[in-house]
Amino acid sequence: MSNLASTDSLVLLIYFFFVLAVGISLKPLLTTSLDFLQAGRALPAWTCGLAMTMASLGSQEAIGMGAAGAKYGFASIPFYLVGAVPAVLFAGLFLVPVYYNSQARTLPEFLALRFGQKTRVLHAGLFAMMAVFAAGVSLFAMARVFAALHVFEAPLRAAGLESQGALILSMALPAALVLASILLGGLTGTIYNLAIQFFVMTAGWLPVVFLALKQLGGRSGLKAAAGFSSFAQESGSAGHIGLATAATSAGLGLIFAAGTWCADFRVLQAAMAAKDVAAARSASLIAAAARIAAPFLLILPAIAALGLPTPRTTIVIHRESGAIYHEITIVPPEVENGQGLVPAKIDAATGKPLKDAAGRVVLDGGLAAPNVLMRFLPTGLLGLGIAALLASMMAGVAASLTAFSTVFACDLWEPLSGKSASEANSVAVARWAVVAGALLSFAVALAAIRFSSLLDAMALVFAVVIAPLVAVLLLAVFWRRATASGAFSGLIAGAIGALLHHGLALPNGEQRGIHGGWIAVLHRPSSQLSLDAATMILAFAVSLIGTAAVSAFTRPRTDAEPAALIAQAAPSRPASAAWWKRPHLLAIAILIAAVAICALFVG
Repeated sequence: MSNLASTDSLVLLIYFFFVLAVGISLKPLLTTSLDFLQAGRALPAWTCGLAMTMASLGSQEAIGMGAAGAKYGFASIPFYLVGAVPAVLFAGLFLVPVYYNSQARTLPEFLALRFGQKTRVLHAGLFAMMAVFAAGVSLFAMARVFAALHVFEAPLRAAGLESQGALILSMALPAALVLASILLGGLTGTIYNLAIQFFVMTAGWLPVVFLALKQLGGRSGLKAAAGFSSFAQESGSAGHIGLATAATSAGLGLIFAAGTWCADFRVLQAAMAAKDVAAARSASLIAAAARIAAPFLLILPAIAALGLPTPRTTIVIHRESGAIYHEITIVPPEVENGQGLVPAKIDAATGKPLKDAAGRVVLDGGLAAPNVLMRFLPTGLLGLGIAALLASMMAGVAASLTAFSTVFACDLWEPLSGKSASEANSVAVARWAVVAGALLSFAVALAAIRFSSLLDAMALVFAVVIAPLVAVLLLAVFWRRATASGAFSGLIAGAIGALLHHGLALPNGEQRGIHGGWIAVLHRPSSQLSLDAATMILAFAVSLIGTAAVSAFTRPRTDAEPAALIAQAAPSRPASAAWWKRPHLLAIAILIAAVAICALFVG
């Protein structure tokens, strides 16, 4: 890949400037902890909704969508579309209003109001570790893509640094940018930056989608390209998917999306910063509508990458002035052995392409969409495309670090220090927590260079921390009989259940360790996706049953306070109100749109 031209570098610098300018402009307004930690609870619905969408992406999701498109073809679209949208709508209609009306600053604080301090501290500690780990893994995933695309190759070569220096610089630069924007603008700056990043991502990826589809010949060419996916070749489906496959994919997507949208404070903090409960509910509906666009911006280019010509090493011989010239274009083995613009994974031990049990080359799907972006965008637009790629990946890091700082200040430092939470103390602790979180995340990213399997550990961390919390929160919001002892026991039981299942099962073809089976191998799921989904389902079920069982044998609260923390019927709009002003009708319309769009790829 050629290095960025000066025009592209200028576009990137302008993007960096606007990210920092948001924080600089907001800094004088952040005078209280409410401003810094909760954005003053005064933001409009559209800003919060777009911020929720970007917070749900992050490096892993952005790369994961492309990787899923390259591996599963059209089957990945129901996973990320129909699987996610119902979870967003359910959270917006039923859970977000309860969280918002509780006046809690964080989800752990909501647990404190509902179940007491020990449940709060338990989840806050687990969540803080997960947020730091997620930010670090996201930094590594982001750096891996930019190093593979040689974005910083020219300045590093001039400085005499090797390829690993590119990887470290690709982690350090976004981390420093995110850290500066949070310290300056707090949660307000983060939310506005996430909203801006949604528009940058759309502007950068939309031309790539149209150009790729044009070269392939439209939908028919895209369908032919999907036929090169591993899923299509294994199933013999020639690129199309049936109703059963689409339903299975959507169901698996719902399992993963439920935790993100119902119980992950990294995403929900944007909704809880809205100006009122109606805006918080609307923000979730806007996020659901915006979520429909995300898979097409990130999945379709990856599928298109499979159908484009595969680069090959070529030798061109020509004569000039009586002399014979040989022009040799050498293509790296991972590119030449890939499919289209999707490179093959290389075995570090042998230097040869990795192959699966059937003898097929294993593709590095995470580079599919970025390679298409680099292929189609010309000078000037390429800078915008890189900014779009950076925006879609930085969003998760920013959301993780702001959530970490808020949870640390509100749910760990305040309860455990025993000190009164003055305005100055809370903001100072939150700022230092952002710095500490950024440093710890960078350390995790550095560790991931040596142990790249840390990427695979994120699903386990999510299952241990979030899946049990979903069960506890559902019972907390919809069942007044749930008790503090039940919630505390459910969180612990769900986490232990997730660890045990992961430690006793190992997917076919994987080595024992981070992929599973680190205790013993009693079960062999068909794939890593099956193992991760089963682990989350088990963690949820164990937590649900454990919370309900212990609650049945312990005494519930007798005061009237829990009534304010239980789901109530949403205030109805006048029958004469337009349908788009009535949340339930709008949610139905969004869900129908998601299913209708998904139906285009079925059959």
